[in-house]
Amino acid sequence: MVMKSILKRSSFVFVSLLFSVSLWTQQLPYQNPELSSEERAKDLISRLTLEEKATLLCDQSDAIPRLGIKKFNWWSEALHGYANNDNVTVFPEPIGMAASFNDELLYKIFDAVSDEARAKYNQWLQLGNENKRFLSLSVWTPNVNIFRDPRWGRGQETYGEDPYLMSRMGVQVVKGLQGPTDAGTVNCLLVPNTTLCTRVPNGAATSLTSTM
Repeated sequence: MVMKSILKRSSFVFVSLLFSVSLWTQQLPYQNPELSSEERAKDLISRLTLEEKATLLCDQSDAIPRLGIKKFNWWSEALHGYANNDNVTVFPEPIGMAASFNDELLYKIFDAVSDEARAKYNQWLQLGNENKRFLSLSVWTPNVNIFRDPRWGRGQETYGEDPYLMSRMGVQVVKGLQGPTDAGTVNCLLVPNTTLCTRVPNGAATSLTSTM
């Protein structure tokens, strides 16, 4: 009788463990690559608590292990090269690049920038380090704010005061970061990032956060 009782308990524990492992390994919708990006994002967001959503709004996002979200830093810069890193190409400030009136040139420049950013990031991780500010695949560029008032103080980060030139340059920066269209993968995603500029009344700088 004692042996039967032990066997029953062992069987119950074994089945329970199998059930738990099955639940753990079950693929959730946001983990399913067959679904669209929008479907996966909606599912993932629906599983986040309010507190978790708030932490993800910070430029340094904490990990959320239960959903497989790793710690990530969103603040790196690449206005004219992968900023604050050694042994990378430093290009002219955007206002200087705009003076070339050559949007095809900007595509080539930022295609190179994205390659260098990826290489520096991979090298950093291979050395056993983790994602950090200025060594991340998320870069705050381009700055597509129209430069109307020199009192703003950061006009050199823009492509000038002409909306048409700004749009042409901005588009090529993004395409350059994304890489060639025949590469098979998209290397860069883009979201707006608007910050209030207190130096100019009612001034707002609109930059784009590019995630490679």
